[in-house]
Formats: sequence, structure tokens, C-alpha cells
Amino acid sequence: MSVPDEARVAPAGDAALVVQFTQRIDPGINARAMALARALQNRWGAILRDVVVAYCSVTVYFDPIRVDGRWLESELEAMTAETRDAPAAAGAVVDVPVCYEGELAPDLERVAAFGRCSPEEVVALHTGRTYRVYMMGFAPGFAYLAEVDARIAAPRLPTPRLTVPAGAVGIAGPQTGIYPLETPGGWNIIGRTALKPYDPQRGTPFLLRPGDSVQFVSIPYDAFEGQA
Repeated sequence: MSVPDEARVAPAGDAALVVQFTQRIDPGINARAMALARALQNRWGAILRDVVVAYCSVTVYFDPIRVDGRWLESELEAMTAETRDAPAAAGAVVDVPVCYEGELAPDLERVAAFGRCSPEEVVALHTGRTYRVYMMGFAPGFAYLAEVDARIAAPRLPTPRLTVPAGAVGIAGPQTGIYPLETPGGWNIIGRTALKPYDPQRGTPFLLRPGDSVQFVSIPYDAFEGQA
């Protein structure tokens, strides 16, 4: 079914519905998805299993025994229209110190070759803009940030690494992000931070949330060692 402004509600199995907005990386579209998710949590959070925001969609998980899917679909259509002009919520601004040197940046030269520029220019371009947290996923605390300057938007590695260290800062096309844990991964690693995007021992385990803004700040190797 369709709802106003090019949004569409569709089933995702028998226990989830997806509100799909125009499919592109756009802060306005993402802010609208976040506004809808907040409204759903406020109004129907007690009967929903989860509400998950992505770049340009909201997925609503429910118990089909307790919640009538056809009723929820109609409710999603109405609430999507209601939140069309909802103001965007202000997120936190987080500075992330990154060392872009040596073994901490194994793919910096590759990204420079892609952009036909120097490694120093890659660093300048990567730190030269503020990135929006569009969504969380892949691993606890992994924030998808966009958009990277097109000159350094190198595609994923042909073969993913079996191990990427926690704190590694990577690029994959128009996206950039910080690996919160040691995991496999195929992004181009251009630096590393000592900040922990996810720390279960911290009062607030997640450093970043959808709607936040991230500014990467270049630091020298000795400064990174002092923080690590």
C-alpha cells in the first residue's frame, strides 16, 4: 500500500512491516524515518517488539498473535502522514580523534590511488566534513556515517579481512564508520581511534546514536598511543 510523499508500507514476513521512503542517502529522509520511529515508540511501544531505523526505512516488529497486522499497517500509513512535517531531533556532536598513520591505516594508499590524490589529501577530505549517524547495525555500536567525499568513496575490498581491530576507521563507498569490536570486515581501513563505540561496562554502552553528528580529528601516532 502507499502513503503520502513516496512512502510505502510493505510486509516483511508475518511479524514485521517496513515503511520504505525514497531510497537514497539523504538527511531529510532519514530524519523523517527517525521521527516516525519516535512516534511509534511513544504511541505503541508497549505492544511492539522493536522499531528499527535504517537509512530510508523503518521496520516495525510485532507479535502477530497479539497484534493484528492489517490494523498495524493502517496505523503505520496514518502515522507516516502525521509525522511528515515533524521537526528533526537534535543529536549529539561527537569528535573522534583518529591516527591515520602506518600500520593503523593499511588501506590509506589504496584509497589515495582510487582518488588519484595523496594520502595527506585523503586525510584532509575525510576530516573535512561532518558525518551524520544514519543507522546502527552489523555489530553492537557500529554506526553507518555518511556521506564521504566522492573522491575518496572507494568500494569495499575485493576480499574481506578475517580480522579488523576494534577502533579501525573505514570507508566503503559513500559510507564511513568505526569498527566497535574485533570482527571480520571488508571496508578500507584508513586509520584507528582509541574511542570505544561500544563498551558494555560504560553507563551508556553506545557512543553514537542515529541522528548524531561525527567529526573526525587527525592526531599523531604518539597521541594515539597515549590514549590506547
